[in-house]
Order: sequence, then structure tokens, then C-alpha cells
Amino acid sequence: MNLIQTIIDSTTEIFSNMVMLGITAGLPFERKDEPFNDWISGIIYLEGKHKGSLAIHLPCQTATLVTGSYLDLEIEEIDDDACDAVGELANMLAGNLKSVLDPGGSDVQLSLPSLLFGEEYIVDRLPNTTKITVPFYLDDGDFLVELQLRTES
Repeated sequence: MNLIQTIIDSTTEIFSNMVMLGITAGLPFERKDEPFNDWISGIIYLEGKHKGSLAIHLPCQTATLVTGSYLDLEIEEIDDDACDAVGELANMLAGNLKSVLDPGGSDVQLSLPSLLFGEEYIVDRLPNTTKITVPFYLDDGDFLVELQLRTES
């Protein structure tokens, strides 16, 4: 199973069909444990046969563009609507990943979305996981989708 391609395909499909914005994927990398400054992150945790997290990290400026397009609203700051939209994007991405990791639907459970945003915060790097971060580029911004995953035997 190619997790990088799954992330790219899922993100591209969601942005094309739901957000109505074209994106281009960049080269995957392992994100360093550095703080995000003026960003918002939507995170879904996975439990069961596969443990870890899937997150979408957006600079606040990009988040207002993305969530405004997704909701068809004028979003000028990170408000309740923007938070809900980022959480829903994380949820859709994690749902697509779950369908690949767990075709039967009973071996992986997903959490409700968690949100972090602000001037400076750190998203924990989970121990003993494979870490993949894929950058995505829009005409007017960029964002990251990050998977941290460990398979239980």
C-alpha cells in the first residue's frame, strides 16, 4: 500500500470536488519538531490495528482562503466556521485513509477532529510511527497533510 499516493489522491480529490480549488502536491518529507506560527491544524487520531494521526496544517491566511471556498462564504479570520471546516477536511482525509487501511471497516477507529491554532504551537510527533508529510500548493498559499502511523501486530 502506497500511503504517500493515498494522501496525494485523497487530498487532490477532496480539494477538487469539495473545496473547488486546484492543488499540486510537492515532495514528501519528514517534518521536524518545530512550532507552527499563525497556523491552524485539524487532527484525527487513529486507534486499532493502525495507530497514529492524520493532520492537515494550514497557515491562517491559506485557511481563510480554503475554508471560504469550501463553505462559499467570505472568511476573513479564523472563526467558528473556519474551525469547523478545517475539522471536516481532516475528517474527510482520515475517512479516505481508513477506507484504504481498513477495507472491512472494523479494525481502525477514528477520533473526532481536534483543532489547534494560534500564534505558536507544536504538534507532537508520535513515538514509533512512520511519519510522512506531503506539502500541497495553491495559487495563493500552501498547506501540509501529515500522517503518523504505526501498525499493531
